[in-house]
Amino acid sequence: MKYSKRKLSVAPMMDWTDRHCRVFHRQITRHTWMYTEMVTTGALVYGDVERHLRYDDIEHPVALQLGGSEPGDLAKSAKLGEQWGYDEINLNCGCPSERVQKGAFGACLMNEPQLVADCVKAMRDAVSIDVTVKHRIGIDYNEDYGYVRDFVGTIADAGCKTFIVHARNAVLKGLSPKENREIPPLRYQVAYELKREFPGLEIIINGGIKTSDEIESHLQHVDGVMIGREAYHNPWLMADWDARFYGDEQGGPASREQVLEAMIPYIRAQLERYGPLGLRLNSITRHMLGLMAGLPGARAFRQLLSDSRRLAEGNPELLLEAAGRMRKAA
Repeated sequence: MKYSKRKLSVAPMMDWTDRHCRVFHRQITRHTWMYTEMVTTGALVYGDVERHLRYDDIEHPVALQLGGSEPGDLAKSAKLGEQWGYDEINLNCGCPSERVQKGAFGACLMNEPQLVADCVKAMRDAVSIDVTVKHRIGIDYNEDYGYVRDFVGTIADAGCKTFIVHARNAVLKGLSPKENREIPPLRYQVAYELKREFPGLEIIINGGIKTSDEIESHLQHVDGVMIGREAYHNPWLMADWDARFYGDEQGGPASREQVLEAMIPYIRAQLERYGPLGLRLNSITRHMLGLMAGLPGARAFRQLLSDSRRLAEGNPELLLEAAGRMRKAA
């Protein structure tokens, strides 16, 4: 199978995949696509654009995920994303939270495929970079394949070529966002069938995937795999991806400590730029707690990086001290 440029990606996750998280992940894998947290069109049209869109050049390839349902506002927001240098604009049609539903976007947009098509067309007319859609495979308890097939077909007719398929339904009433990531059953065959029915589209599968062997298996059926929580909680999972999936033998870091050392200049530069009132060390190190997952002494590493008193000192060398404490505890 010919692998796509988005063969591997880390999912957009609210409160997790901020710019500091993406820089950290980029120390582990050079080729994997990174996605921002969802940014609403209101935040960009009426809010602080720099706060929402600033990122570090090392993050490329990086996609901006937008939340919204008004074609004009999405077009303006997509244009801002392109001007800021993002490599892709992604429309969220999968988030099931009540807050998102009140804004009439996210997963509930799957019930309005023509509106999504209009949104995609407006964004494609506004930018020259790729416009993609991330969606579920159904709403509530509707497991009819025809529902998601017609949704994808309608959006594809508007020019969208890439669909990121979270292979669960979204239950809009009665389940929390967390429960929506765990309770509706995973149905990977739906994503496989979409690829068979739309061979010219780029189909990326997402949901519950935890190992590189599972990734390998899915890539026999679809063009790409997006990993969410496992990449966040166990980021070293990504260490062999560049070599294994992209053929880049120089891609991955030599060790976890090498990742820590690479983050220190970044952290120091961020602290100097924004100061202790604008940026706290914990806002970066909180994303790194899972780096030693599975190793002897990992608990000691996490404990030191969770010590509020030591974090308040604002010394990025704390990362190496935590690694040293882990070795002693092992």
